[in-house]
Amino acid sequence: MLQQVEFSLPAFQRGYHLVTRMIEQQLPDLPKVGVLHLFIKHTSAGLTINENADPSVRVDFESIFNKIVPENMPFLTHTMEGPDDMPAHIKASLVGSSISIPISNGQLNLGTWQGIYLCEFRNYGGARKLVATVMS
Repeated sequence: MLQQVEFSLPAFQRGYHLVTRMIEQQLPDLPKVGVLHLFIKHTSAGLTINENADPSVRVDFESIFNKIVPENMPFLTHTMEGPDDMPAHIKASLVGSSISIPISNGQLNLGTWQGIYLCEFRNYGGARKLVATVMS
């Protein structure tokens, strides 16, 4: 059986935000066993799973990604929406637009220190739309 819901997360500032609880609140009742597939409908933000305990991990993510893909690179041509736009597209491609999580005993089966991150790469990205598909 498949269930699908579409919902929005509120606007977040640029950075890496733990949104596990927000997403869980939007999901239908989960089956005993299955898979959750999450997809973000944007090209300048991404989804990933990573450390959920120490906030310094999120700070380090921001620092590393800004070092790998800095703003104001003189050779970029897609610059009409500002210096953060094209770097945001590149970062989103590196992180990815979807994740899959096993469902066990009616709950997301994440590891002890794992959480779902919304990776916001724009300075003013706005609300982000997600599609959650539950497969059982």
